[in-house]
Amino acid sequence: MAQLVYSSKINKIRSFALIMVFVGFAFMYGGILTKKIEWLMALFFIIGVLFIVFSCVVYFWIGLFSVRAVSIICPSCDKPTKMLGRVDACMHCDQPLTLDKDLEGKEFDEKYNKRKYQKKN
Repeated sequence: MAQLVYSSKINKIRSFALIMVFVGFAFMYGGILTKKIEWLMALFFIIGVLFIVFSCVVYFWIGLFSVRAVSIICPSCDKPTKMLGRVDACMHCDQPLTLDKDLEGKEFDEKYNKRKYQKKN
């Protein structure tokens, strides 16, 4: 049986933004490879810059969320971590965490953070 590994929402979004930076660099590198076709080179550079600008927007956005996230001490690794939503995972050891007393002891599922689920219960 495979053990599920959870990761922090903040780390997932930061990883997505980092991937966007590398995708932007890849597009710009593709522009260098197509320098004989000037319009294609310019198109690759513009797309690459847009990816990098979008990643900066995502980094800024997650920074705003990180500031207002709840800071707690992980009971498993005793390191400070931040939680977004009703359930999240530790940023260091990926331990599932919740601050909701109704969810303690239940199987970890990210659906608990969705508004549709919160209205049902």
